[in-house]
Amino acid sequence: MKRLLPLVLAILLPLLASAADAPSYTLTLKDHRYQPNELRIPANVRIKLELINQDPSPEEFESNDFPAEKIVMPNSRISLFIGPFKPGRYRFYGDFHQPTAQGMLVVE
Repeated sequence: MKRLLPLVLAILLPLLASAADAPSYTLTLKDHRYQPNELRIPANVRIKLELINQDPSPEEFESNDFPAEKIVMPNSRISLFIGPFKPGRYRFYGDFHQPTAQGMLVVE
């Protein structure tokens, strides 16, 4: 097992370093609406997305355009890493409040 540790560290450390270097963006959910509802991010870059839920109920951040599905509990926050994306528009929504919790990633 001790022999595997250097190999595991060699594999994981670059991944952790790249995650720490990822640009960070914030989406806030209030009154079952994402703010901003259109978030501009750079193309071909993995980003850290901070989701802040200011509502008294949970919400599930989800997209059919990119792999993401994460529950954000009431009055709490989470982080997730998404991308990299090609230039374009990518829809996301709150699965529990779909009529109002809608948004778009604009990748430039």
